[in-house]
Amino acid sequence: MDQRDLLAERFEAHRPRLRAVAYRMLGSLAEADDAVQEAWLRLSRTDADAVDNLGAWLTTVVARISLNTLRSRDVRREQPFPAQMPEPIVDSADGTDPEHEALLADSVGLALLVVLETLTPAERLAFVLHDMFGVPFDEIATIVDRSPDAARQLASRARRRVRDGNAEPDAGLEAQREVVEAFVAASREGDFDALISLLDPDIVLRADFGSRVPVREVHGADQVLAQARIYGQLGLEFQPALINGVAGAVTFRDGRLFSIGAMTVRGGKIVRMEFIADPEMLNHLDLTML
Repeated sequence: MDQRDLLAERFEAHRPRLRAVAYRMLGSLAEADDAVQEAWLRLSRTDADAVDNLGAWLTTVVARISLNTLRSRDVRREQPFPAQMPEPIVDSADGTDPEHEALLADSVGLALLVVLETLTPAERLAFVLHDMFGVPFDEIATIVDRSPDAARQLASRARRRVRDGNAEPDAGLEAQREVVEAFVAASREGDFDALISLLDPDIVLRADFGSRVPVREVHGADQVLAQARIYGQLGLEFQPALINGVAGAVTFRDGRLFSIGAMTVRGGKIVRMEFIADPEMLNHLDLTML
């Protein structure tokens, strides 16, 4: 092996972690892969022998690239309504694909990614790097050009937003599955009494129908049930699935993919529902495992 091959081998050993960092930062697999590729290009132009800790150096590079991407999004974003949903990772209800496990460690549910979209770029970076990957605040401070105390405050604000957003599901996938399967069964049978019993009174539903339409947001169990009545007339077929490692469902209409639904279960009730029915995003998803 020549030096470049050795360097590429060392880089590949860090790729899963780098991709996981970028996905949590950006909510897009394509953008995450672009960030990781850019990190490789920068490494290939650097004297790697002068880097004491290659993993930490690469994590910092990917974090900086992701931060710049988030900031450029804010500059470009002109629409007065919320941005579209993050890109979901779909697996069969039986378990997560091994290729997805590194991306989804720490249960990075779709609900969590949606909440992260509401943070400032600096808050998101501080939360992702510290709370998810254990990066010290003094290292985070150099990336966001703040003091370590200011970086700690960024992560603290982000942590409160995540907590207040009910983005973290009950521990235990089996308990989540029971609630989601009961929801699917009640939806199939049109049993709205059973449906309302599964919904938290303060449930929030978000539905993404594509970039030309504002993300629809519905609050409260009664309003969500009203939406369920409407969609109950479409003849949808439900199939349980894992959405970002959390129990959810995929729906089909006339044999064609209609939507992907991620449900956040807390205390045995569904507190959040994120539905994606954006045809463009759905067309890019690999659902062969279903």
